[in-house]
Amino acid sequence: MAAKSANLYARIEPDVKEQAESILSALGIPASNAINMFYKQIILNRGLPFEVKIPAVKPVNAAELSETELDAELEKGYADMAAGRIKSARQAFADIRKDYGL
Repeated sequence: MAAKSANLYARIEPDVKEQAESILSALGIPASNAINMFYKQIILNRGLPFEVKIPAVKPVNAAELSETELDAELEKGYADMAAGRIKSARQAFADIRKDYGL
């Protein structure tokens, strides 16, 4: 293993840093090790180790909808169900994971 002697300085949003370091702490991974793992994945993948793109479809956030908008979304769902456009919960969650990269 090579000696760790190079320094990296990066400016990031304080909230992003805090949230990420909280998760890393729960996993028992120091931030410097996580950054080293990220860089190694960049090398292995010869690029970013994840897809960077704008989602084709923005998911609906019910918390941001007005009562009228929420009612309209629920009506769409009911119309799909009444028309037989349904799928199993397993398939629905698989589709969500695929569509949103989860």
